[in-house]
Amino acid sequence: MRQPLVAGNWKMNGSIENIKELLDGIKQGIKQGIKQGIIEYGLDKGNSVEIVVCPPSIYLAEVHSQIKDSAISLGAQNVSDQASGAFTGENSVSMLKDYGCKYSIIGHSERRTLYAETDQFIAKKFAVVCEAQLIPIFCIGELLEEREAGKTEDIVSRQIDAVLDVVDISAFKNSVIAYEPVWAIGTGKTATPDQAQEVHAFIRKKLSDLDADTGAQVQILYGGSMNASNAEELLGMPDIDGGLIGGASLKPTDFLAICNAANATVNEKESLV
Repeated sequence: MRQPLVAGNWKMNGSIENIKELLDGIKQGIKQGIKQGIIEYGLDKGNSVEIVVCPPSIYLAEVHSQIKDSAISLGAQNVSDQASGAFTGENSVSMLKDYGCKYSIIGHSERRTLYAETDQFIAKKFAVVCEAQLIPIFCIGELLEEREAGKTEDIVSRQIDAVLDVVDISAFKNSVIAYEPVWAIGTGKTATPDQAQEVHAFIRKKLSDLDADTGAQVQILYGGSMNASNAEELLGMPDIDGGLIGGASLKPTDFLAICNAANATVNEKESLV
């Protein structure tokens, strides 16, 4: 049974003051849930949900200090493909590890569209992150015009194949994939649970056709505007293993509701195995 994972991508939001309020709210919610026996968090809890927060890089040290000894893992929003050197504004994998990062998002749709990151460049980052024994949260997904043209499977295949050109299929065993239907993010359009499941199942089959164990093990998150109201239905889908959460991750109550929904699906999915 794959462990569900919920990762909050804070994007370029936050301040010292509101980050403390946000983390205090999340940590208090976790403690309350554990105390009441209604939720379990952390890797030591078997198949229960793992929680990750991905703050702006300038706040990694601050967040790292605040989540010590908690059930929350730390991730970065981006990483350089270079180890060190004259790359102004970049952060290397070793720097991320210095601040306790376990994950790094790579290939986010905003990096692809706003900063012109190519499939090949993202694939290089994937390899660098894996080599450093961090876990990439590898984002893939199609634009609205690509979906309307019936090219969704072609696009996600191309993005995965670029990575497979530089790493072995086994690298995906210690990786996370986040499917982002770009057309459903901040546009008012919504992917139905069935639409999301269809693409998740396609991704899993593509990897399973290359290596059955890898396909069965890889966590595939949904990154298309998951929120407190739609999380339960989305997370109930057999191949959706969690969420990469944007705006809802900035509100403790909403973020915890998604985490609780992910946790609640564990027993349901286990009963189907």
